[in-house]
Amino acid sequence: MGNGTVQNGVCSSESVNGGEDLRSSNESFAASADHLVVMVHGILGSSKDWKFAAEQFVRTLPDKVFVHRSERNTASLTLDGVDVMGERLVHEILELIKQNPSLRKISFVAHSVGGLVARYVIGKLFRPPISNNVEDSSPKSCEELSKGTIGGLEPMNFITAATPHLGSRGNKQVPFLFGSPALETTARLVIHLIFRRTGRHLFLTDNDDGKPPLLKRMIEDYGECYFMSALRSFKRRVAYSNVQYDHIVGWRTSSIRRNSELPKWEDSLNEKYPHIVLEEHCKASNIEQCEPTVLANDCSGKHTVLPNEKLEEDLVTGLSHVSWEKVDVSFHSCKLRSAAHSLIQVKDHALHSDGADVIQHMIDHFIL
Repeated sequence: MGNGTVQNGVCSSESVNGGEDLRSSNESFAASADHLVVMVHGILGSSKDWKFAAEQFVRTLPDKVFVHRSERNTASLTLDGVDVMGERLVHEILELIKQNPSLRKISFVAHSVGGLVARYVIGKLFRPPISNNVEDSSPKSCEELSKGTIGGLEPMNFITAATPHLGSRGNKQVPFLFGSPALETTARLVIHLIFRRTGRHLFLTDNDDGKPPLLKRMIEDYGECYFMSALRSFKRRVAYSNVQYDHIVGWRTSSIRRNSELPKWEDSLNEKYPHIVLEEHCKASNIEQCEPTVLANDCSGKHTVLPNEKLEEDLVTGLSHVSWEKVDVSFHSCKLRSAAHSLIQVKDHALHSDGADVIQHMIDHFIL
């Protein structure tokens, strides 16, 4: 550990690979904190992007959480690809767990592309449950696999905010392209020139050694990576999404919904969470039921799929094999609503404080 600083009850110190750890400055609280919360920033970001949220987590749950803000994939390193970023973070987390043997649980809180990186990481860190019968080598069921661990720790919360789970190639998935088919097609062809390998992953144009696009591989247990078993192992999965004014990540891709499933929303009446406009608890698709049911065909899978929507449909279907809490956010009444992609994370508290209620919502519903 590097030299630490103490401010308002929060002790921060430099950790492995230049990241930053936050825990309570109260030694007895810090000693009892056994829940690792890994915060992952988005493209061209840094650990500073989660500064406000990390401090709020520690102040609110001082005797429960140990927060790690990774900085291994800072700035231009975020252009190297979801898998390369994921491998770096895997090693970072394993070193962190080794250095802190008192840790027992693990959760992820990720923003934007960081959510895809986190999904890759858990697939690599997932360890299937060990059978008591050493001679039993039969394939494990989904229920058995759900009892696995992440890096030896118990999986608790997997939370994403404005993450393009369905990629960025679909219509209106990148709002600043204005839904123009010509612009969206051009973006798919040139995105690698701007965002390099990460751009290929987002637009599902990668074709490594003839393999399916990475995001498609990540909707199943592929090779030695237990992507879906890992996701299923968490006690809860939550997708926070901007319903409008997010010019980088569209509502459909961040909320893992088909276009026909986007619900109607109204202004929040909750003073504590003024920007949370809708909460939906969607069960795994094999149950085919959402609570509450917003549209008649929610989660039913009954709709017409056009050929150019096939990849997106595969991603929706695959990710719907596990339950999700979908929390829809709107900053339409805020002066800086055009910065919704940063507001939902409170990237810079001085500028994006309107999103503080979203962070508070994460904390209040966090399973410990």
